[in-house]
Amino acid sequence: MLHSHAEIRRRIDALGPWFHNMDLAGVETAPDHFLGNYPLIKWRKFADAIPADLTGKTVLDIGCNAGFYSIEMKRRGAARVLGIDFDEAYLAQARFAAEIADCDIEFQKLSVYDVGALRETFDVVLFMGVLYHLRHPLLALDLIREHVAGDLLIFQSMQRGSKDLPALEENYHFWTHDLFDQPEFPKLHFIEHRYADDPTNWWIPNRACTEAMLRSAGFEIVLHPEQEVYFCRAAGDPAGGGAIYPSKGKLHD
Repeated sequence: MLHSHAEIRRRIDALGPWFHNMDLAGVETAPDHFLGNYPLIKWRKFADAIPADLTGKTVLDIGCNAGFYSIEMKRRGAARVLGIDFDEAYLAQARFAAEIADCDIEFQKLSVYDVGALRETFDVVLFMGVLYHLRHPLLALDLIREHVAGDLLIFQSMQRGSKDLPALEENYHFWTHDLFDQPEFPKLHFIEHRYADDPTNWWIPNRACTEAMLRSAGFEIVLHPEQEVYFCRAAGDPAGGGAIYPSKGKLHD
């Protein structure tokens, strides 16, 4: 279905405000985004690490927002892309964006805590910019690992605090106190009220905490192509048999 620029502009305005700035047939959804041309500027930093051809692959985009990443996965030939979000406003934006982009993508209203209801695994799971919006972030990672992560998890989280990685021991004596004063020790900062005027910004990890949480949930980090982005595979799963990203051990920037 053809849409004029004026009609697209009207629909964008009616569906706003938008967090994803997207170019819909030459009309931008959030041209004044406080992060710039986001998420395109983020995407460009790790897009080349994703296979250009996803023919035959299935993709789950958790917390899809307006569908930017869902559309990019479909453009790479993914056989099926499912975007889920708990916000009807974002889903309405995503459906419209996919329509304008002429991409056949499924969208469902579903919480990350309910991914088990899908009763299927996916070749690629996107979990981008969601963790810090959750009251129960580690539970979410556990459920993703248990129910839907079939091969590759592409994960991104806002991070604050130290970017250093400490050498961690398997155990610490009860009377070890100074460890917790070290800025590089894994920390998940709790936001009681608001951060960036957003009441859903609950938790912000430092880098060591991000990586520790992924490991704790059963993921092996195989690539770290961008400061906040991690490519992971389910730890213990055989690499091969068509795996998108074979296990390589831990790679850091």
